[in-house]
Amino acid sequence: MAAEQEAFDERLRDPLPGAELERRWAAARAAMRAAGLDALVVQGVNNYSGGGYFRWFTDSPAPAANPRTVLFPLEGLMTVVEQGPMGAERTFDGKSAPHRGIGKRCYTPSYPSVVYTGSYDADLVAREIRAAGYRTVGFVAGMTTYHSFGERLKEQLKDCSLVEATALIDKLKCVKSPVELELVRRTAAMQDQVMQRVLEHIQPGMHDYEVAAYAQYQGQLLGSDQGIFLCSSAPQGKPVGSKPPIEQGRQLRKGDWFKLLVENSGPGGYYTELSRVMVLGKASEEQKDAHAFALEAQQDTVRRYRPGKPCREVFAEYAEFMTSRGMPVDRRVYSHGQGYDLVERPLIRHDEDMVIEEG
Repeated sequence: MAAEQEAFDERLRDPLPGAELERRWAAARAAMRAAGLDALVVQGVNNYSGGGYFRWFTDSPAPAANPRTVLFPLEGLMTVVEQGPMGAERTFDGKSAPHRGIGKRCYTPSYPSVVYTGSYDADLVAREIRAAGYRTVGFVAGMTTYHSFGERLKEQLKDCSLVEATALIDKLKCVKSPVELELVRRTAAMQDQVMQRVLEHIQPGMHDYEVAAYAQYQGQLLGSDQGIFLCSSAPQGKPVGSKPPIEQGRQLRKGDWFKLLVENSGPGGYYTELSRVMVLGKASEEQKDAHAFALEAQQDTVRRYRPGKPCREVFAEYAEFMTSRGMPVDRRVYSHGQGYDLVERPLIRHDEDMVIEEG
């Protein structure tokens, strides 16, 4: 007998298998039970940094700045609070995408630019928490939650215990399942194709923004739905960097060099990133030497990634390597995890307390 097919809205691109979502929910609930939590509150307000927590639970992005909040219970279906007509609600059985695991959606027309709506989402979440009788609620990804939401929720739930629970989910979210690893590989392959097409397309006379737009277009044709494309060009001997669109107005000339950073998501919403330097002419010996050293430094770090090794030790060894070669140490974040977020834990940095884990 053939296996029953999952029901998906035909508009959805690359929805996750239901078994993967069930795996996450079970892992989250086991961690919640051990921590004595009745529910989790997770808000997503963007799809680049921090919004991945919302998507991890729902398989749905937070594409705009308008808040989307999920109330994830220890038992039962989730409740989502999001943009929509004031007072409107819809109920679901939680079985079909894009509502898998969701039993209720509550709507409210709140906007970050309209100050008096800052309490609307929190009031709905607090109402649902009180109705369910939750006493201890974990707050996930407070760095991506609007201040007005968090303050209002604390004000409304003075009789409940609100505790920090981000690290609880980080331990689950950062280690990728086989399903997720395959999606990450597909994203990396997509970006390789994007960069190859850019190499075949770029030429003197184009503006930086035209090259970035072409890269974005090719990415979407290959399965991407969003991302950031940073680039800049300069004559030989002048620096280039990763510039945002407002600084991509320069016109390319023969002999220039051009740097492109592709940070777009691929199938299922997973991010990888790829950066390349292109020369519209002949590369200088200095450029060749710098590129060779960058590869050497990258390979030196990769060989240090072993399960069980503290991330801060990897950073210390990287810093020692750079210093021994007379090169500056990156004090920002030279290596980091990725997934639903452009930058996610673990970071390879002195202040990271995670260890490298398989997956």
